[in-house]
Amino acid sequence: MDEASESRRDHPWVMRTYSGHSTAQASNELYRNNLGKGQTGLSIAFDLPTQTGYDPDHPLASGEVGKVGVPVYHLGQMNTLLNEIPVGQMNTSMTINATAAWLLGLYIANAEDQGADPTQLRGTTQNDIVKEYLSRGTHVFPPEASKRLIVDMIAYCSEHVPLWNPINICSYHLQEAGATPVQEIAYSLANAIDVLDAVRDSGQVPEERFPAVVGSISFFVNSGIRFVEEVCKMRAFTQMWDELCESRYGVDDPKLRRFRYGVQVNSLGLTEAQPENNVQRIVLEALGVTLSKRARARSIQLPAWNEALGLPKPWDQQWSLRIQQVLALETDLLEHDDIFDGSHVIEGRTAELVHEAEAELAEVIELGGAFAAIGELKSRLVASNTERVRQIEAGELTVVGVNAFEETAQSPLGGDGSFLKVDPRVESEMIDDVASWRSSRSQADVDRALEHLREAAEGSENIMPHTIVAAKVGVTTGEWTQVLRQVFGEFRSPTGVQAARGSSSGLREVANRSSTIVGGPPRLLVAKPGLDGHSNGAEQIAVAARDAGMEVIYEGIRVTPEHIAASARDEDVDVIGLSILSGSHLQLVPAVLKALRDQEVTSPVVVGGIIPDEDRDALLEAGVSRVYTPKDYELVRIMQDLVALVESARLK
Repeated sequence: MDEASESRRDHPWVMRTYSGHSTAQASNELYRNNLGKGQTGLSIAFDLPTQTGYDPDHPLASGEVGKVGVPVYHLGQMNTLLNEIPVGQMNTSMTINATAAWLLGLYIANAEDQGADPTQLRGTTQNDIVKEYLSRGTHVFPPEASKRLIVDMIAYCSEHVPLWNPINICSYHLQEAGATPVQEIAYSLANAIDVLDAVRDSGQVPEERFPAVVGSISFFVNSGIRFVEEVCKMRAFTQMWDELCESRYGVDDPKLRRFRYGVQVNSLGLTEAQPENNVQRIVLEALGVTLSKRARARSIQLPAWNEALGLPKPWDQQWSLRIQQVLALETDLLEHDDIFDGSHVIEGRTAELVHEAEAELAEVIELGGAFAAIGELKSRLVASNTERVRQIEAGELTVVGVNAFEETAQSPLGGDGSFLKVDPRVESEMIDDVASWRSSRSQADVDRALEHLREAAEGSENIMPHTIVAAKVGVTTGEWTQVLRQVFGEFRSPTGVQAARGSSSGLREVANRSSTIVGGPPRLLVAKPGLDGHSNGAEQIAVAARDAGMEVIYEGIRVTPEHIAASARDEDVDVIGLSILSGSHLQLVPAVLKALRDQEVTSPVVVGGIIPDEDRDALLEAGVSRVYTPKDYELVRIMQDLVALVESARLK
């Protein structure tokens, strides 16, 4: 490359890997290793108890500690997590929502312990609660209370942590839940409008500082396999956000109107079957958010090729990081102006998306905005996902290795030890750690801090100063959240399955069979034990079972084994379907089976989730009747299995 070409090159985006597991110490070692390999920013994954505001000794945390991310239950663990990482120079993204204010409080407290000036901190708290209600399921508080917490964070950061992005509006999880590109754009912008209107109306931010608040809003976007359409989606997002910031909020500075977004490419599209195909999927999806200069991502984190099978090891994460480095540093991508300007195809499809998304956005605003329309938006997403699943099952949407070209040679990449497994002893270690932490602090200081937090929550005072004080005196994640639960209450999000309808002739045939079996149509209980909030699979099973003529009981996410057993007993169900995607199946399934035995429920149990082959055998030996994983995409066959199970059980 000549000097002229080198001087024209744009700076690469921030490169991250989304990671965290087991303990703060183990995750700190992983982060420092990844930074040594050329990663340029941190992206912290927290475990489900941290995300949903429970300490490790809470019953709902059982089986979930350290599984899908790092546990951070107090300031000592945050200090360990960031040991020898200069937060004053780091750009840190934290995937945290319901407890975002608390984790930011811990992060600021840690920075001050390191001697870093909070005004210099750079990074992002995800803090998008709407998509938690619609897709990801780690919400805690009702919508209006959640919005108030978000407003407090934005107002506090605008004055005290001005370089921080206090909210990251996420269309990523909407696509994972089945959203079309139009729905991704419209629902995300509706969410941003709701939040910014609330900040403006709160009176906490002076008018002269409000444009900077608008400029601090960032987005987190999903890039799917249809990369031409993804390019157009990002150009549409960029255009609509620029126009919205200027027309609705009067932001004159073009820099403050930039659509600033990070990306993780589509995890929903990663397949358990022939997982090596995920490498080319990840590369192509990365192109969708990098090819167009005017709509290029500001930061990117790529999943590992084997995430549909288990928790990746450091080498797998390194491979994903190298994809970014080759794209940014070896190719000529960053040497050119936007290569799509003037393209009739790109500009035409972009214009179509803008037109359709403006209409969808107007509908959401007419419904009262994103927070008010959660139930309707959830129903629309479940319907979109139902149609997507139907297309895959019918072969109308090709997924290589799943419903086409299924023949394959034996992969050399698999085998024992291919995935990282969290030591089950981690949970007891974290319980002991929190007990020790509680005994070493001043209880009087803790009680005083929690009382001040309660008073702020009950009134209109910004909660962030009290949150930071609470972090410094040793309050735990569960204690902080429990105070706010007592003030705000909790919220169970709508399931969205009532209005969704499939159209499979195969399901209609199963329905005919269901109507004729002895004892009447089967009664199916669909349940999600533990803290895993990814409900897309459970929702599709519930919709398909209903369309297959079954009576379906589905109460949504986050239920205890005891509650599942009581529901199975009271509803006199014929079969129980458990959905677990957090890797906690070896702990939660036996707990459910025991609770069922205690209630003298003998109905067969089936389990679905990301379950390695060796764990499948363990579950079957424990008494599970069937185990389904992501490669079992044929809903008609699953429904046939369930009806056969019921027929067999009724004959006994």
